[in-house]
Amino acid sequence: MSDLSELIVGIDLGTTNSEVAAFVDGRVKVLGPADRQILPSCVGFSASGELLVGEAARNQQALYPERTVRSIKRRMGSPETVMVGGRNFTPPEISALILRELAEWARASLGELPQKAVITVPAYFSDAQRSATREAGALAGLEVVRILNEPTAASLAYGYGDGSRHTALIYDLGGGTFDVSVVTVEGDVTEVLASHGNNRLGGDDFDDLLAARLMDEFQKRHGVDLRKGYPAAHARLRWVAEEAKKKLSFEPYVAIREDALIEVSGKPLHLEMEVSRLEYEEMIRPLVESTLDSVSKALQDSGKGPGDMDAVLLVGGSVRTPLVFNLLADRIGLEPRGDVHPDLCVALGAGVLASRLSGHGVGRVLVDVSPYSFGISFLGERGGVPYPHCYKPIIRRNTPLPLTRTEQYVTSYPFQTEVDLHIYQGEDDDALKNILVGDFRIEGLNGLPGPNEILCRMRLDLDGILEVAAVEKRTGKSKQITIANALAAKSPEEIAAARKRSQELFESRSERVDESEDDYEEIEAEEGVIEGEFAAAASLPGEPEAADLVERSRKLLDRMHQDDREEAIDLHERIGTAIESGDAPALAEASRALKELLFFMEGRAN
Repeated sequence: MSDLSELIVGIDLGTTNSEVAAFVDGRVKVLGPADRQILPSCVGFSASGELLVGEAARNQQALYPERTVRSIKRRMGSPETVMVGGRNFTPPEISALILRELAEWARASLGELPQKAVITVPAYFSDAQRSATREAGALAGLEVVRILNEPTAASLAYGYGDGSRHTALIYDLGGGTFDVSVVTVEGDVTEVLASHGNNRLGGDDFDDLLAARLMDEFQKRHGVDLRKGYPAAHARLRWVAEEAKKKLSFEPYVAIREDALIEVSGKPLHLEMEVSRLEYEEMIRPLVESTLDSVSKALQDSGKGPGDMDAVLLVGGSVRTPLVFNLLADRIGLEPRGDVHPDLCVALGAGVLASRLSGHGVGRVLVDVSPYSFGISFLGERGGVPYPHCYKPIIRRNTPLPLTRTEQYVTSYPFQTEVDLHIYQGEDDDALKNILVGDFRIEGLNGLPGPNEILCRMRLDLDGILEVAAVEKRTGKSKQITIANALAAKSPEEIAAARKRSQELFESRSERVDESEDDYEEIEAEEGVIEGEFAAAASLPGEPEAADLVERSRKLLDRMHQDDREEAIDLHERIGTAIESGDAPALAEASRALKELLFFMEGRAN
């Protein structure tokens, strides 16, 4: 540290996770050991009485929930105590242990233990809750030089402190709390015009809904309710649900397999299932829609309308859920910004203020983002009319790097065995008006009479290298392309050439498809199939799970008894026939039978 400055750190003391940031090497950075920047807000004691803070406490919670406490922020300001490892603690005492750990993280990064801190709180925190936060800081050996409202911290992280005047809506959906604020920012002054929220709503509640779905499925399969008398199994599934939720923010499906959750009469009982993003988002939709009511109330209380907003800023890990982004965009009519890491945004904003109080001139937080959107063309509706060159970003511009995103599509005509994938850069919903950056063909697909699901995965790294893969979900067959310098700016001549090539590709593809589909004109007329490589995704209920069952079964065929092998092969054929004919009841029955067979086969294999 300079002799002219003192060390002040910024801390986001969160419900689910906490972070610490400071001024390092000319910029504000989130600090942590190795590549860790996020500390789970979890405290516990091991069997031997050793204090555990963060990841270690979170990891033991599944097995020893009675020795672990999380989400203590929800109790700040209350007189209640919590029992952990046979001892009573006040909420500030638990929070102080988290703050001490963050201070040690800062010491490891800076070589000096911080004595002062800016700590953030939700805008709606009462005086009692703010006092409890100051008390926690004091117990941790920190002088709390400023209690900073989280929406103000977010506005600082996004750079709304540059001297001009801005009005923004800040939507903060964290692990345990939700709040939305309408703020005006001018220079160093941020005025919160109105706030609304729910300090009992957050990603933890999404976890609970998904965990309940898993427990319902376990009870359906095994007749055992894990909510009654199985705390360790209950905690395990809640942890699994949290991990599945995170994956569903970027993947259309997540496979869940938990072996030996419990034993009944000496027999281990497992859970294996697949959850789709669509199913998950329908579970949480009522909760997300309730946040939009708070958005409307905050706008009304501030005397502002959606059209008065210069920006919608996203904060909190739970905003990664695509449903949140889409519903909020529809309500405000403005695409929300997520170009500052949503988990780190508040800590970075606290770090900005802490740095300024330390004597450093700091503008906005510097982050690496994708300046462009990337996606593929597909068959869909544009202006209410079927159109084969639709486009919707898979990777959205201003998303922090590196990142990976996956979306699902389906083939667009019967018995399609190959797909031409065209990758575009741009924002227009007409692919032909965007810039073609690459293309490739995946061949040898299952030629089904109905839709065949294809997953398109995109990965963009800090060096601007874009990797695109197409995967046939049923078989895992895939092909990919690597596009170097995907983020490099293109000249007008390069853009014109790319668009010309795109048009030529589609024209040649249309001729090829027309020649190959003569025998299917009647089918297309009946089913309304329009030419195009991909169409909007849809599948028979239970089809993804059935495909997964078949794949697992095939891996065990060579270890099965002959009778079991014949039964498995027969069930494979029945499932295939049911999918091709669209017979949902037959698919459900064959899947159930194969699932039962697999239960015994996999038990023997293990």
